[in-house]
Amino acid sequence: MDTQRLILLFIFSFSLLMLWEAWDRQNRPQPVPTPPAAEKGVAEPAKPPAATASAVLPGESAASAAAPKGETVRITTDVIAADIDTLGGSLTRLELLRHKDSTDAAKNFVLLGPNHRYEAQSGLSGETGPNHRTLWRAEPGERSLAPGKDALELRLTATGKDGVEVQKIYTFRRNSYVIGVALEVHNNGRAPLSTYAYFQLTHDGRPETTTTGLASSFGARSFSGYAIYTSERKFEKVAPSDLDKGKGEHVAQAKDGWLAWVQHYFVSAWLPPADVVRDFVTEKRPDGTYAGRVMIPANVAPGAVARVSAPLYAGPQEKRRLEDAAPGLDLVVDYGWLTILAWPLFWLLEKYHALSGNWGVAIILLTVSIKLVFFPLSAASYRSMAKMKMVTPRLTKIREMYGNDRQKMNQAMMELYKTEKINPLGGCFPILVQIPVFIALYWVLLAAIELRHAPFMLWIKDLSALDPYYVLPILMTGTMWLQTKMNPVPPDPVQAQVMKFMPFVFSIFFFFFPAGLVLYWLVNNMLSIAQQWQIQRMFERDKPAHAKR
Repeated sequence: MDTQRLILLFIFSFSLLMLWEAWDRQNRPQPVPTPPAAEKGVAEPAKPPAATASAVLPGESAASAAAPKGETVRITTDVIAADIDTLGGSLTRLELLRHKDSTDAAKNFVLLGPNHRYEAQSGLSGETGPNHRTLWRAEPGERSLAPGKDALELRLTATGKDGVEVQKIYTFRRNSYVIGVALEVHNNGRAPLSTYAYFQLTHDGRPETTTTGLASSFGARSFSGYAIYTSERKFEKVAPSDLDKGKGEHVAQAKDGWLAWVQHYFVSAWLPPADVVRDFVTEKRPDGTYAGRVMIPANVAPGAVARVSAPLYAGPQEKRRLEDAAPGLDLVVDYGWLTILAWPLFWLLEKYHALSGNWGVAIILLTVSIKLVFFPLSAASYRSMAKMKMVTPRLTKIREMYGNDRQKMNQAMMELYKTEKINPLGGCFPILVQIPVFIALYWVLLAAIELRHAPFMLWIKDLSALDPYYVLPILMTGTMWLQTKMNPVPPDPVQAQVMKFMPFVFSIFFFFFPAGLVLYWLVNNMLSIAQQWQIQRMFERDKPAHAKR
């Protein structure tokens, strides 16, 4: 039992460290934003693409302050409202109509937008252009997806140098977060055109606030930054802090794969078609923002037309939508280092939700299922604890008898364990086995967007946020106190005092955890209490006469 308490103390200490780190991150002074700086233009590269892909985009000259103004074209479907600025032809704002804002439930969630200088840009590299600083012309057409129609198209046209004309085509579809983005390059000149089409995501690097208070700091532990996936190198993360240090290492060129900006619950990803050579570039720009882009060669003969496309997924991290959009895109859901356990848990959680129609009920059913799987191990642990509780008075007498001779005291205790057939470590192994499952479920409940703004019952309107009245954490504290009363009292007075106050200290963390996670622990504790009470009741009934004294 000493070892078991040591494990619990370790978990408690680690949680305390997490809480302090979260509080510090929440309250430390924020750095002063770097004022925007001009980007320098770079001519068309003459070296191989992999060596020059980071330096082929045209920059912003000093004369850009007098650049013409564009207009904003708003496209609306059943799931998104997208703003496209004709100055650059970039997707500058994306509102998700089925997801509410993290801090104001009366507003829709804005994924791309000026708040984080978060844009989806595209164009041709080098001096030929046009690019994300060129003034494009929007062709007339529908701006809202009409009932009965499955798709809506927006065409933008711009002219570059040497007879190059480009049409940028956005395609929006019903019930889809995949936006088709294609560049049709017309070479009206006399010389062959050799350039790159680029598809770029920009961001200021600051993580999105997902909830309020310290819970947002725990939730924000999900990765925020660029991610690149290829069949050769699989899933690679590039954090803004790595780019700050010049250490953003990742695959440079591949024949497949995608590039994304990942944040808690949501993702934007460029998804070029397979079997097309593409370069991946991530960098910190002079203005303090970050850029990640996919670059695809575009070679066009005189008088010919070439089409380069890279659909953009911009929306929630819903597993089925991600799987349908591109291979490996579901890996952006951050389940931590226990993903291999988290996916089956989430699959089962989904099944229970389909059965019950309520994510809170699904959490309860999942908790019961996990408890049933570990029932034999839990029973072994509680039997060991019941035996220890039965001999606690005799252990106390041994400590009093040999208080000044630790060697004789340990010998007498081991003899007692041997006589009563008690393994003092018997309650530890079941706990160790279950810890990975608990950690995996912790990440499932934190990362699953399906629980975001999902109501349970009565006052619980959002399972991903704090319990507004702290009812669940208070009940959780009560169950932990009851469990302590049911456990054997440590013979050591110091340990006894520590274990007496442990439930109240440890339960503090649950006041800053999402309601869904506290609900899981509360139900798990209630089931554990029932199981432990039944086992102890059986031991009290069947224990030998000498143990009843």
